[in-house]
This record gives sequence, C-alpha cells and structure tokens, in this order.
Amino acid sequence: MGTRQDPNGTHKNGGGPSTALAYLDPKYWDERFSTEEHYEWLKDYSHFRHLIQSSITPNSSVLELGCGNSQLCEELYKDGVTEITCIDLSAVAVENMQKKLLSKGFKEIKVLEADMLDLPFSNECFDVVIEKGTMEVLFVDSGDPWNPRPATVTKVMKMLEGVHRVLKPDGVYISISFGQPHFRRPFFEAPQFTWSVEWSTFGDGFHYFFYTLKKGRRSLDDKGSSKEKLEIPSICLFQDELEGEDYLFRTNIDELNC
Repeated sequence: MGTRQDPNGTHKNGGGPSTALAYLDPKYWDERFSTEEHYEWLKDYSHFRHLIQSSITPNSSVLELGCGNSQLCEELYKDGVTEITCIDLSAVAVENMQKKLLSKGFKEIKVLEADMLDLPFSNECFDVVIEKGTMEVLFVDSGDPWNPRPATVTKVMKMLEGVHRVLKPDGVYISISFGQPHFRRPFFEAPQFTWSVEWSTFGDGFHYFFYTLKKGRRSLDDKGSSKEKLEIPSICLFQDELEGEDYLFRTNIDELNC
C-alpha cells in the first residue's frame, strides 16, 4: 500500500499508494483499515473547529459521510454533539469504528456500513451532513477538472442529491475539501438545489476549503460567496503535509515547488 505503520498502528505515509486510482478500489480501503488505527485527511478537527461551531450545536443531528478511521465524530461528541451517525463503505472501517467508540464510552454514536451514493435514510432527517475529503474520491478519475468526465458528474450529482434529500428544510451541508470554488461551484449551484453556498479557507501550505451550504437559503441571483478574498495559493507544503497523502489528490509530488 506504500505505507508504514507505527507501533500503535497509526498510519505513517511512505508515499501513499503508487497511484490515486487505488482509492477507487474497496479492497484497498479494507486492507488499509485492517491495520491502520487512525488517519486524518485534510487536517484534524482543531484546524477548523472555529468554522464548524457556527453550523453545529449540541442539539444538531449529524450525519458524517465516509468516517473511515478519523476522530471527527469523537471531537464533535466532546463538543457536546451526541446525535451522530457515521457511515462508511468499508465494513472493516465500520467494525473498527464501532469497537473503538464503544471502548471509549461513546455509545450514542451510530456507525453504519452504507454508500454515500445511496443513502439509506428517510427524507429531511438530519440537521447537518458533513464530509471531510470524502467527495474527493469521486474526482480521482475525473480527467480534466474544468470538464470532468460524464461518469464523474453523474456520481457527484447523485451524492449531492442524496445529501440535499436527507437534510432538514433548514439543514446545513459542510464539505471540507481542497477542491477550489471554481471547480466545486458548478456542482453545488446546480438548479435542483435550494442551498446557499459559502466558503472559508484554513491551512498552511495547503489551503483547504470549508464549504457551508445552507438548505432553503438560495436566492435567485445567488452566485456563492466567500468570507475571504479568493486567491489561488502557490503549493508549498510543510513537512507534516508532505508526510500525509493529501497531495496525491491535488498534484504530482514532482511538480511541487517550495
């Protein structure tokens, strides 16, 4: 898998898989989760906690897409959010997460094996849907980012339609991504969606995007808005980011210039 493990099973990247296409293979994830205890894509909770608190309250019902072995649901629980449902396509990830949460006493958090392209929930049942890097997998084989392949468009729209469906009328979808607004907005702002689109950024070498989509808030002339002036940063990675896998989604390591 191109990785090495520390004595606690925590993932240490040795270059990641040889190709990002490995992320499309369910067997890759089952094998990875069978030995890896914890890995955070796109930074941990501490880096965006200040952004998430305006959208999630202790009374929120939250659905996390693609929980993997992240500690996001644990951090939300520690902040007082107890009605949390996590899903992942990997049965190994789900089983491991269930055991870990029970061992820590987080009995209220539900963890289910499910596909984000076919959410097994009724309409309008969650206050918040959140995913951190999960959508990125759908773009692994998208081709030209300005003109994604039809198959990619179909999958992304199916995911977003499912998220929109399970959100309550005033619900919020949070997408944490390094996908820049000019690539994500054509999907987020499709005419069938009623949500408004805002974004902020966080991070050091990478600029990660924190998208907040508020259902029922879209106006006829809504073009999306940023809380910050949008700049396309040059790619200059810090050591901890070079040791992670985020760059595999964004660029070839040979193209990095610091």
